[in-house]
Amino acid sequence: MNIRKFTVDSDEQVVVKVLREVLDLYRIAVSDEDAAFDEIAVRNETTEGNPLHVRTEAVFVGADGSTRTCSMESVARVGENPRSERHRLIKWNFYELLRAELDLPEAPWGILYGVRPSKIVHRWLDGGASREEVVARLRAEFGVGEDKAALLVDSSLYQRPFLQQSDSKTVSIYAGIPFCPSRCLYCSFPAFVLPGEKMLRRFTEVFFRDLAAVRQAVEQYGFRVQNIYVGGGTPTSLPDEVFDEVLRSLYDAFFSDALVEFCVEAGRPDSMTPAKLESMVRCHVNRVSANPQTMQARTLRRIGRRHEPEDIVRMYKDLRSAGIPCINMDVIIGLPGEDARDVEDTMKKIADLAPDDVTLHALALKKGSRLKENLSETELPDDATAREMFTAAMDAAKRMGLTPYYLYRQGYQSGQLENVGCCRPGAESMYNIQIMGERQTILGIGGAATSKIVSPTQKYLKTSFHPKEITVYLDKIDYYMEKRNRLLHEVYGEQEAF
Repeated sequence: MNIRKFTVDSDEQVVVKVLREVLDLYRIAVSDEDAAFDEIAVRNETTEGNPLHVRTEAVFVGADGSTRTCSMESVARVGENPRSERHRLIKWNFYELLRAELDLPEAPWGILYGVRPSKIVHRWLDGGASREEVVARLRAEFGVGEDKAALLVDSSLYQRPFLQQSDSKTVSIYAGIPFCPSRCLYCSFPAFVLPGEKMLRRFTEVFFRDLAAVRQAVEQYGFRVQNIYVGGGTPTSLPDEVFDEVLRSLYDAFFSDALVEFCVEAGRPDSMTPAKLESMVRCHVNRVSANPQTMQARTLRRIGRRHEPEDIVRMYKDLRSAGIPCINMDVIIGLPGEDARDVEDTMKKIADLAPDDVTLHALALKKGSRLKENLSETELPDDATAREMFTAAMDAAKRMGLTPYYLYRQGYQSGQLENVGCCRPGAESMYNIQIMGERQTILGIGGAATSKIVSPTQKYLKTSFHPKEITVYLDKIDYYMEKRNRLLHEVYGEQEAF
């Protein structure tokens, strides 16, 4: 649906943002083309007090000039942050008014927005709420569908014992290798086709300086490294000898008896070699993410992958033969030209391999991807089909004996869905639990890496982002290392200077 104009009686960016998120939920765009309404205008009034009240009025001006005005008033929940509650109520009121006026269905996730919905669940659980109380609050305060609320709460409860295995001195390491053999159709990650030898050598020199600074920080602050995650990009796209250098440097810097997980992303079978397998075994890598995305040959070609389903099977068997104890496989739901039957076939072929962990990703249409830029030329499943596909995948994961244990969301996902990790007991990715929980400091090394430095009280975190552009990372590494060091000093207090 299109509307010609959308106006809000506020200059607050957050207010405009949350209202536009409601339009995005229902794919209502501001455009003159075939507009159903000439204008939708929104006005909000806040009555301060305990509790706070928010009244929202929406004016719908039809293309024929007709006007309809409706309003709704909601009351904030006592004990919550007043500013956050005001924004939630503004969004909730408009969501309910829009649904009533346009006869729209409940959105699967209601007005709950953001990558890490489990964070709010953990906060409520920390406050003593029961499972049933948290599900009820998600339903009442955010309009989350009953099945999504249950999935979110149950996966959050699964994580609790693992989150408790960390303290203020426990950290994880993320190593970003921003290179791939080729760029996939849907990819928006800051990744680049593998460069020539000169540029690659320059990258590794800077990477090792970056790593040395983090190693020094770990020693200075007395940190214990729980997890090492090597991601990208596709780390295995590196030449064999460079890949071995990277793994050995991480092993030498951070391996200890405290290490729980050493994970490497190996998403492309066309990038794997026997030498890389030997390097992983030698460095005690105990988890590999081998990501087929789909087992449909035509789809692999369409999204720009240079391998066949049989190559994925070969790589998986090679990893098992090498003794890698835990293997994850990623599947993307909603790829061009696929339907539920394709997903069922993909999941059957994956089930035959018996991976320890399967992560189901709903396709996200991201800026910077070739898919987003050429959307009109691509046949994508509609929302109803995407949900049917996701249900088929989840059903298959359950038949495999896998249990959902972490969940996150992205913007513009097919079917307004989510990403869910499912595993067998004992095969949980500790790193994935920690990165989604944001209760543990994670120190980022390499291209586009992010450091999230969590205060010892877990009441706040500070972030430091390495640049996405590889040349900026190489040229400005001293600035970004100093920024990370400064934030560590601010959070962890007075320590000996670097």
